[in-house]
Amino acid sequence: MDNVIPVKQRRTRRKTNYKNAEQKNTSGLVPRTNTQKLFIDALKEHSQVFVLGPAGTGKTYVTATYAADLYILKKIDKIVITRPHVAVGKDLGYLPGSLEEKTYPWALPVLDVLEKHLGKGTVDTAIKNGNIEMAPLALMRGRSFDDSFIIVDETQNITTHELKMLLTRVGENSTIVLNGDVQQSDLKEADGLSKVIHLAKKYMLPVPIIEFGVDDIIRSDICAEWVKVFMKENL
Repeated sequence: MDNVIPVKQRRTRRKTNYKNAEQKNTSGLVPRTNTQKLFIDALKEHSQVFVLGPAGTGKTYVTATYAADLYILKKIDKIVITRPHVAVGKDLGYLPGSLEEKTYPWALPVLDVLEKHLGKGTVDTAIKNGNIEMAPLALMRGRSFDDSFIIVDETQNITTHELKMLLTRVGENSTIVLNGDVQQSDLKEADGLSKVIHLAKKYMLPVPIIEFGVDDIIRSDICAEWVKVFMKENL
């Protein structure tokens, strides 16, 4: 897929200066691959970014780190984390505890990164105060998120209908990032991520589409080896 970046969107509150990041106690996010650099540049210039690629390429890490930096710099009021639950074959009702306790396991990949940069105490306080929210897709309808950074993981397992609802929840001064791997959809129907990518291209929307490949895997050699094997076997 070709990147789709027709025009720049004007951003008023979310202009992050990473040259001075260390002075502001932010991460000073440094890309480890050329594709990560494209991703970070897209985040600086656009309010919505679609990110594709296999496991271990840093999609979630870059997204959550960037969100943490914006939160530190007070460029956003809230970080919203959401993802589908079909991959594990159960919905939230099967888990014991409150809604927050049920959602917590699915948010861990993002929360781990946020805790690394913000500290566990800050993250716990932000969750308690509603500044970091783990929002199940099923409960997003009718809501609007202003001054927020919305992180959507495992988007390949979200239906077109769910993505239609989700993308129309984005309010003023907010950013949404869709992370996923269209080769690993667990849906019985066509995945919504492929559909919205098609629509973004068809209508030339200002949405960068960043594609990571197996050569971008940085997690470990083991991860890279198995991803290549699974891809060859179409698993």
